[in-house]
Order: sequence, then C-alpha cells, then structure tokens
Amino acid sequence: MPLYPSPFFPGYWKTAAAEVKKLRSLIFCALMIAAAIALGLFSIPLDVGLKLSISYVARALAALVGGPVLGILYGIAEDVLGWVIHNDGPFFPGYTLNTGLAVVVYALFFYRQKLTLWRIIAAKLITNFPISVGLGCLWSQMLYGKGYLYYAAKSLVKNALYFPVQVVLLLIVFQALLPTMKKLGF
Repeated sequence: MPLYPSPFFPGYWKTAAAEVKKLRSLIFCALMIAAAIALGLFSIPLDVGLKLSISYVARALAALVGGPVLGILYGIAEDVLGWVIHNDGPFFPGYTLNTGLAVVVYALFFYRQKLTLWRIIAAKLITNFPISVGLGCLWSQMLYGKGYLYYAAKSLVKNALYFPVQVVLLLIVFQALLPTMKKLGF
C-alpha cells in the first residue's frame, strides 16, 4: 500500500476514492461507527452542546483506514446513527457537517501518510479549533439562542485544556494499533 507525502500527490485521491469499493474498509469503518457510538455513551456533559468524549479516536482510526472520501460518508453515518441511538438534543445538520469535516481533516493528515506527532497535533488543532469551536459554537448559537461568544468562550477553554490529552491519547492508540493494522493489511 503506497504512502503519499501529502494529499496533493498524484494518485492520492484515486486511492482514497477506491476505499469506498473495498469491503474491508467499509466493514472497518462500520466497526468504528459502532465504537464511536459506544464511546459516546461514556461522554461527560459539561454544558449545553459541550461534552468530553473520546469518540474522536474511532473517527481518527476510520480516517486512517478509509481516507477522506469514505471519511465524509463515515462522518455523516456516525453522526446520524449516534443521534438516533442516544439523542441528547435536537438533530441539527451542522453537527453532522462538523463530524464529517473532522473525519476528512483526520484523513488528510493520516490516510496513506507516515504518522508523526506533528501530523497528530496539526489534525487536532484543526478539528478542535476551527471546527469544534468555530463551527460548533455557531450551531449552538443557532439552536439555543445565546450569543456566539458565550459558547465560544466555554468551548475554547474546554478544547484548549483537552487538546494535549487528545494528542497523547491518539499517539498511544496509533503506536499500539499500527503494527497490528499493518499485519492485517490496513
């Protein structure tokens, strides 16, 4: 399986699009949907629209295996199924967009590329701040009516404090699972 230096390298997107047709990739992503939903059951609510969860680990693994094309489908399916199974508020497509975007960002940094600490940091910076804080607060404002800055202040503090924990956890999970995943052909 080829590694690419970046998503802009020739062949990257053709390889990523082919993942949608691979039964192994589809099954792995389905298992990661189940894992993300199960992990979401153990989240810690902090405020309206704000919680601590480790379901991002399943998203990152799905992105690593499935790539950005399958990743957007994964994100949509995970968010909708997760809401159906344990809905903790009204369904809002903006949050579905956030999940899909987060998986695509993970895929752009992890899929068919050498995994480094810097890639993990960059992926978490983008998923935590522009997506979770930037867009997530916009969706909360639209749904719950308080000002954007009200949600942004809380979300910014939560994401800044949780960021190093998330990076370390992803690093540990990747280091533990990558050798086995390589042996299995992922």
